[in-house]
Amino acid sequence: MDLLDDDAPRGNQPEYSVSEISGAVKRVIEGEFGHVRVRGEISRVSRPSSGHLYFDLKDDRAVIAAVSWKGQAARMSVRPEEGMEVIAIGRLTTFPGQSKYQLIVEDIVPAGAGALMVMLEKRKAALAAEGLFDAARKKPIPFLPEVIGVVTSPSGAVIRDILHRLRDRFPRRVVIWPVAVQGERCAPEVAAAIAGFNALVPGGPVPRPDLIIVARGGGSIEDLWGFNEEIVVRAAAASRIPLISAVGHETDTTLIDHAADRRAPTPTAAAEMAVPVRMELLAWAGEQGARLTRAMRQRQDLRAQRLADLSRALGRPETLLDPARQRFDNWTDRLGPALLAAATRKRAGFNATAARMQPGLLTGFIGRERRLLADRAGRLMPALARLARDTARDCARQRGEVGQLAARQSTAMRQRFDKLCERLSVLDRMRLTLGYTETLRRGYAVVRGEDGLLTTKAAAEAAGTFEIEFQDGRLPATAGPVARPRKPKGDPPPPFQGSLF
Repeated sequence: MDLLDDDAPRGNQPEYSVSEISGAVKRVIEGEFGHVRVRGEISRVSRPSSGHLYFDLKDDRAVIAAVSWKGQAARMSVRPEEGMEVIAIGRLTTFPGQSKYQLIVEDIVPAGAGALMVMLEKRKAALAAEGLFDAARKKPIPFLPEVIGVVTSPSGAVIRDILHRLRDRFPRRVVIWPVAVQGERCAPEVAAAIAGFNALVPGGPVPRPDLIIVARGGGSIEDLWGFNEEIVVRAAAASRIPLISAVGHETDTTLIDHAADRRAPTPTAAAEMAVPVRMELLAWAGEQGARLTRAMRQRQDLRAQRLADLSRALGRPETLLDPARQRFDNWTDRLGPALLAAATRKRAGFNATAARMQPGLLTGFIGRERRLLADRAGRLMPALARLARDTARDCARQRGEVGQLAARQSTAMRQRFDKLCERLSVLDRMRLTLGYTETLRRGYAVVRGEDGLLTTKAAAEAAGTFEIEFQDGRLPATAGPVARPRKPKGDPPPPFQGSLF
């Protein structure tokens, strides 16, 4: 008799499959916790390439796994960071594949102003360590900019205050880049506006501003949080155009204030910093012109008086010129007779020399010189011919030597090139032999994570997602529990047992 016979009577308790139990648990949890607000500390933040966001919410006694899908993560006003205390808004659900429950997070808000300030100070210290707030990198504000770029909301009172103040002080050309100054679109739009102004080409269809003003009215720390985002701070620090930050009121301080070249307590004060008062400049220019005129007149009068004083100490010009004029007249009277006497003496000497010279002596001297010249000319031509022959012979000999050297050089260069090509081929074959691609062809694989190679099982499980490179390509993979073989449905066959008798 078989004690585990299939026809044995069963109890009245119903039987459920694993999927039925998982579905029932999922419906109960999602029905009871369809919308919850959970307060806790964020840990183990993971941002894979899919765009989804995975993290844990924990307190001193428990941990809840949380996930925010790609669209939900993009709409979050505050990006989760390790160690932040937040209030997560979402719903509870289950993940049947791992028999676990998790929180689907739709939005995150910091758990009070204290948490925001802690996160703000942490971010401020990290950016300051990179040198983004150094005073040495801040640029001077131009004295009178031709074009002013304003990054703000086009419909608020801020832009009207700035334009009104500029019109009262010194009218300038203003280019407005409309942005959202609050909410999730604030930070990317403000950063894009600053980069856009810097990307404008001077002399293009849109004038490139000489000064940028980033302005917004006052508000709470949550309203001004977009100007504390890292993307805005980095854009302000990288701006090649001088930038004035005018965010909030005088008591409000954001991180863009530290990265900007100047900080204005209010948007109106930013307009006052940007341009001087035109009437004051005109009055100052008039005053400086009057001072210059008075100084020139006084200097001229002083020089004129000095000239008059010195002229009185000088003698009369007539008294200075009369002696010289008299000496000139004396030398003029003596010049004529002296010239006649000198000409007479020169003529007498010429006649005496001409009388001493004989025509025969001059003719003999010229003949001797002509014969000497002919003799030297006859000796010169053979010498020139010998020099030409020797020069031609030396040129031919040197041309042959140069040809031999050129041939030897060409042969040596070709042999050297062949040796280098052979050496390069040997090194390339060695590189291919020692490279890891040859190892992949022998059946091995390379596992890479976000931070580099993974060589252990523990490192792969910690990475979560990684990439495996085979001989013919790469394959993404995810670390998960080891799949166990599924048991066949139905009751197992009873073990064999013989008869009791």
